[in-house]
Amino acid sequence: MPARIRLQRKGKKGQPFYQIVIADGRAPRDGKYIERIGTYNPLTIPAQINIDTDRAIYWLQTGAQPTDTVRSIFSYKGVLLKNHLMIGVKKGAITEGQAEAKYNAWIQEKEAKIAAKAKKNETEVRNNQRQQLEAEKKVNEARAEAIAKKLAEEAAKRAEEEAAKRAEEEAAKAAAMEAENAAAEETAQPTEETENANA
Repeated sequence: MPARIRLQRKGKKGQPFYQIVIADGRAPRDGKYIERIGTYNPLTIPAQINIDTDRAIYWLQTGAQPTDTVRSIFSYKGVLLKNHLMIGVKKGAITEGQAEAKYNAWIQEKEAKIAAKAKKNETEVRNNQRQQLEAEKKVNEARAEAIAKKLAEEAAKRAEEEAAKRAEEEAAKAAAMEAENAAAEETAQPTEETENANA
């Protein structure tokens, strides 16, 4: 069975990290491999890919079959283009200098696109963070207003209760004073009557 160029999973649960390896087609996914030619980290934006282009081309030309994912990675990094240009050089369709110039032009264009995409993602992340901060600030302000309103209502209620309590106490004091005055008057009247009777 021919050799396969495929991904070998590494990393923790939920945090995958892959090695691009040359392995026998019958070997298990994370089993023995012949050679490691690169790494692929899908968690970063954009994805971080390191490939030994010369070794990848060597294995492609010796008949190793890449999996669909590895093929898309090779296409993204220009390995398939370089392989295609090398075949053209072997056939005599183009010179090695022309092939190198085409490949370098493609790489520069691709790197510019990747840089633009990374910058766009960075600005989007920054805008999202700013929007989240503004939303949090609004929520905090609304919460602070609600708390202030509640405290003001409680203070007003407490003031009303205290005023009512004070009014009750004053009314009770006034009633007690009136009762004392009435009792004093009643005690004063019998003494006057007895004095008049004795006279």
